[in-house]
Amino acid sequence: MSHFLCKLKPPRPTFLSDMSSDEALVMRRHREYWTPRVEIGVVIAMGPVADPAGAYGVAIVEAPSQAALEAMLASDPAILSRTGFAYEVFPMPAIAVRPSLPLLPIDSVTP
Repeated sequence: MSHFLCKLKPPRPTFLSDMSSDEALVMRRHREYWTPRVEIGVVIAMGPVADPAGAYGVAIVEAPSQAALEAMLASDPAILSRTGFAYEVFPMPAIAVRPSLPLLPIDSVTP
């Protein structure tokens, strides 16, 4: 399996703060599309990034190939909406992922 960092670029830098009700519906469908993939472990992490230069979304995805990943991305309701969303994909040649364990309080972790 391969890992990829996927960056979802919205139609404009201010999208996170000024999306329309139609765009909010697209985002709800986008989240509903990806949530089952998080639950089964295909998506390791995902969410919006509040970059002051312009918000965007990221996901770290495990896929058998870049072609399989691109098929998943092409089926994303955000892309299918044809409202200006676009993905940038970055292969991750090596990745370390923590095991699924209960979270510890941050002060219990020694540097």
